[in-house]
Amino acid sequence: MKEDGAVLPLGFADDGQELIVKKVSGTPETKKHLENLGFVPGSEIMILHRAAGNLIVKVKESRIAIGEEMARRIMV
Repeated sequence: MKEDGAVLPLGFADDGQELIVKKVSGTPETKKHLENLGFVPGSEIMILHRAAGNLIVKVKESRIAIGEEMARRIMV
């Protein structure tokens, strides 16, 4: 699990690495949408796959597809 203190956008993290969500940014609507998907500070996530800038992320026991723009809003 990444615990080195560095905070970076989700899209820059390595595939297969267990990550902790540190912060979610964006408009209130964007933040609420990401929170509803399970991207809340303190939650554990993992990038499973990436293709054409999109990410498949394991959040809890679900697989969520998010675009590059949304991935920039999630700091891990």
